[in-house]
Amino acid sequence: MGETEKIETHRIRCFSKLKMFLLAITCAFVSKTLSGSYMNSMLTQIERQFNIPTSLVGFINGSFEIGNLFLIIFVSYFGTKFHRPRMIGIGCAIMGLGCFLQSLPHFLMGRYEYESTVLGNLSSDSFLCNENGTQMFRPTEDPSECVKEVKSLMWVYVLVGNMIRGIGETPIMPLGISYIEDFAKSENSPLYIGFVETGAIIGPLFGLLLASFCANVYVDTGSVDTDELTITPIDTRWVGAWWFGILICAGVNVLTAIPFFFLPKTLAKEGSKDNADIVKNDKEEKQKEVKKENNGITKDFLPFMKSLFCNPIYMLFMLISVVQFNAFINMMFFMPKYVEQQYGKSTSDAIFLIGIYNLPPICIGYIFGGLMMKKFKITVKQAAHIAFWLSFIDFILYFSCFFMICDDSSVAGITTDYKGMQQELYIGNVILDDCNLGCNCPTKTWDPVCGSNGLSYMSACLAGCETFVGTGVNMMFHNCSCIQTSGNSSAVLGLCDKGHDCSMMLQYYLILSSISSFIYSLSAIPGYMVLLRCIKPEEKSLGVGVHAFSTRVFAGIPAPIYFGALMDTTCLHWATFKCGESGACRIYDSTNFRHLYLGLPAALRGLSYIPGIFILIILRKRPLPGENTTSGAMPIEAKVTGNECQEMDQTSKVSSNDVLKTKM
Repeated sequence: MGETEKIETHRIRCFSKLKMFLLAITCAFVSKTLSGSYMNSMLTQIERQFNIPTSLVGFINGSFEIGNLFLIIFVSYFGTKFHRPRMIGIGCAIMGLGCFLQSLPHFLMGRYEYESTVLGNLSSDSFLCNENGTQMFRPTEDPSECVKEVKSLMWVYVLVGNMIRGIGETPIMPLGISYIEDFAKSENSPLYIGFVETGAIIGPLFGLLLASFCANVYVDTGSVDTDELTITPIDTRWVGAWWFGILICAGVNVLTAIPFFFLPKTLAKEGSKDNADIVKNDKEEKQKEVKKENNGITKDFLPFMKSLFCNPIYMLFMLISVVQFNAFINMMFFMPKYVEQQYGKSTSDAIFLIGIYNLPPICIGYIFGGLMMKKFKITVKQAAHIAFWLSFIDFILYFSCFFMICDDSSVAGITTDYKGMQQELYIGNVILDDCNLGCNCPTKTWDPVCGSNGLSYMSACLAGCETFVGTGVNMMFHNCSCIQTSGNSSAVLGLCDKGHDCSMMLQYYLILSSISSFIYSLSAIPGYMVLLRCIKPEEKSLGVGVHAFSTRVFAGIPAPIYFGALMDTTCLHWATFKCGESGACRIYDSTNFRHLYLGLPAALRGLSYIPGIFILIILRKRPLPGENTTSGAMPIEAKVTGNECQEMDQTSKVSSNDVLKTKM
């Protein structure tokens, strides 16, 4: 075999290995986003399983980012010095371990017990309106019964497991993207990153479908007779089989790790046509190794950090990311809860609808964004304008969501009086009325029924019902003194349906959400390329890591916590433990919940466009590298403050007309 044939064979092998890495890293993005989207979708189930407030659920969710913080800077900078594919593989395996740990509480704690006036009292009828009966479910101060509630502390396993999962996820993004940037053609990298980001959408699609299935299966299925249950998936006390999906995620993450241990540390630059390019790439890598041994691995860390912090475009972009991540994290994590509370859907239906309506448009938007960057050879300035204006159009459309609303669920004693008139404010003990004062009903137990008058009641007893027929979810209550109708005053288990008009509003909301998702995802790749192209090549991995670190510290960790705490302020009725302390929220004030869920992200997104305008101004006033050169040589360094928008290939000899082609 001749020298030329050897070079060609080597080039083809490097090219195929790059494709193998693209496939492996895409699978890694699928597995990590599968786990993440599933976990985010199960937050409501975890809240009910452990009977904890939304603010604590937000902290559990933020623990993933805390784990990520432990290593993000270290991995982003030092990871490029080591074997990047193997580090990614180790990370995937650790994610699998974290998922397994999260599922342990289901096997360590007893069966899930939900509050009910019916269970255990069918033979005595003591759960109905009975003047001679004894009040059930009165909070107790008996220490022996209070100890039983310690099992709710099992949520600590979920928190620690989520933190470990965050540690494992750390190397995938910065090392995977930098590996592609280092060994792919500069004009191909946007397309490759677009495909990788598509994997980050396919994962959530499968994750949401899996979550929708698991949320519809009772948590203790197989160990309890589901025919005896008095709740359905639409009930706020229902808990799905959240642990089952997490075990599936654990297995997927471990399998994804395997291919990375068979990939090389370095490759020849894609498109290399001669032996000189290949030798040069290997020589540069060896020089880096020698430099690391002679000068120490941390020599360039502080200079690199200083260079990044002195880069105005990079810092402004990071500010935009932090503000917008605060908005989108809140919207994304709590969207299932919003659909449940606003439109009266079950967790399973909410997750399924969100996945079907939102993820395909996002996937298409990422692909078209990458193709657009490649086909039209879009410059950094053009990419910045595309990202800004598409995002702004989406922001304007977002305000239409404020008009796609439903009324609060009508629950006597909480959102309305017993005549169905809306209450302006829930004040103290107004749960009782003349029609049920003599029934000796529990006033804190949430076991709702829907009356034949279209009004819901906290329990059959509070509806004044005296008799019942049927079992399980098919129970029907009769002779209800608080239900004033011309015919038989009866009630069935569960809250009343919100009606056809509310279902139509949900359809409008989901369609608008689909359009909005496509527009915003179309701007994502151009925006991300602005970040990548405004960092020196040797600083790229560290820059991506610092960017990820900042968004986690100032958005990923605090956002779910403070947003969950704000949501708790809109709660109208809390579950109650045997010792009297509050548990998970059973019903929210839909109006205030909507204003909070939609209003706060709108305010944050509006603020994020201020630094965006400054980026456009800087890019307009300051020449980019190579734009004003006439000598035909690409400048080695940017001649602007902060070395913004450094070119990928600093050694190429190209004409001034070819400069724009190398930017993307």
